[in-house]
Amino acid sequence: MTHSAPSARSRRQRRAASSGRGWWRHTPYAIVLCALALVLAWMRENGENVKGGTLAVAGIVFAAALARLALPERRAGMLVSRRRLADVAVLVALGTGLLVTGLMLQEH
Repeated sequence: MTHSAPSARSRRQRRAASSGRGWWRHTPYAIVLCALALVLAWMRENGENVKGGTLAVAGIVFAAALARLALPERRAGMLVSRRRLADVAVLVALGTGLLVTGLMLQEH
């Protein structure tokens, strides 16, 4: 049994995919990560920002769920890990847990 060599077109497609030409696909994920880093830095600044920071993180997670729901898979980048509804369900559950926790925290 002989194996056919990959066509020149498929080699070009693999090379283009690995060369970083599709970096824009990861923009939603990068935005989520940057927003989370900013909120965590704000929370770490002093202990008084915990409630607001937790609520902000919940909002960011809900925004990530909305982005995963709205964007097609080829544009959602690294927000895609499973099927669309499974990803959204996990993010909504995490966001809901953070929201409830943030609302239960006492202000100091």
